[in-house]
Amino acid sequence: MNKIAGLRELREHTEQYIDAIQKKGDSFVIVRRSKPIFKIVPLSEEDEIWEEVIDFTKIKKGGVPVEEVLAKLRSWTNSKKRSKS
Repeated sequence: MNKIAGLRELREHTEQYIDAIQKKGDSFVIVRRSKPIFKIVPLSEEDEIWEEVIDFTKIKKGGVPVEEVLAKLRSWTNSKKRSKS
């Protein structure tokens, strides 16, 4: 069940919300001026694909074009899909 929290409340008590999400599995709809703006939910096991982070500064000092970043991410994603098959 989603709980509702104000944006200011979230900012002022971030650690408490993190604990509720991690330890209890709570979900929150965050509102500003009584309108929902986003939702915070715990990660499911399927979402935990953040095993590897690419450090693009090692590829090219000063930055990497977005096309190159996307190509690397697509390649990495495709290799992960093949390894699961």
